[in-house]
Amino acid sequence: MIDVRRRSWPPSWPGRLGRAVDPYVAALLGTVALAALLPASGAAATAVGDAADIAIGLLFFLYGSRLSTREALNGLRQWRLHLVVGASTFVLFPLLGLTARGLAPFLLTDQLYTGLLFLCVVPSTVQSSVALTSTARGNVPAAICAGTYSSLLGMIVTPLLAAWLIGSDVRFSANGLLAIATQLLLPFLAGQVLRRWTAPFIGRHKKVLALLDRGSILLVVYTAFSRGMTEGIWNQITPVRLVALLGMAAAVLGLALTTTSFAARRLGFRRADRVTIVFCGSNKSLATGLPMAAVLFGDAAGPVILPLMLFHQLQLMVCAIIAGRWSRRAPEAASAQGERVQITEARG
Repeated sequence: MIDVRRRSWPPSWPGRLGRAVDPYVAALLGTVALAALLPASGAAATAVGDAADIAIGLLFFLYGSRLSTREALNGLRQWRLHLVVGASTFVLFPLLGLTARGLAPFLLTDQLYTGLLFLCVVPSTVQSSVALTSTARGNVPAAICAGTYSSLLGMIVTPLLAAWLIGSDVRFSANGLLAIATQLLLPFLAGQVLRRWTAPFIGRHKKVLALLDRGSILLVVYTAFSRGMTEGIWNQITPVRLVALLGMAAAVLGLALTTTSFAARRLGFRRADRVTIVFCGSNKSLATGLPMAAVLFGDAAGPVILPLMLFHQLQLMVCAIIAGRWSRRAPEAASAQGERVQITEARG
């Protein structure tokens, strides 16, 4: 069973999120700079790409090993929560992306707008959603299940939505779906099958495996940006375009956070579940999105993943601040709820 006590996952991660400059953000920026100065090409590019594929497969094997089958089945009981998270991830976000189409010709290139649409169809994340939910004292088991369900569903829904919304730029085919399933789904299922033997090892080496989580993403980022450098794609993106893209990503994140928070309250969810809905419904997965982009866009994946990378950094920093505030307010909310219960009992 996964330890779902209210602590971070991995234990030290949310603390780092709250710093002014997160080491992972710095590592991502450093990886982009390295790809700009020393892009992999030829045989080196092939080797780095193969290593990235293996690392991502191992990452999803670890995801499968962490989630117990019983936990996953118990999570189905909270179907209303998962339905709201799924609607935010695969309905609200695409609508926000389509709304931005009118601004795209003036602020973004066609490739950057394609990347913005792709960002909007990527599934929710597992690791950061769970860590943020834990920090904010939300429903951690529900966050684990919501992130996992979203990732599994996204293996089918994301390519379909991308092909529908983006069109001919997406290399949608049965072989593409098979490639995504082979790289992401099969390792996850293998982790589930072997969990009896792998879970104890994972529990003893959380910090080392957390480095593997991040290292696999850095490899994929380096591969994609190297490909863009060798093809001269980045020369087409000006600083003004980057600032515009950052502003649009911030607007999408703000609208997603506001909408999920409002919907969770209106639908009557308790506080812990509202926390889970906000973070799982507003976050996007870099670990899932990057390999999908490589399959769906091929050599043109470089600028397509840029909006997802920017959004990922924004969600880490903004949601870390929100999680910290909610964590400090949680004792007050619990005390107020206890007082209301006592008043109700006295009146009864």
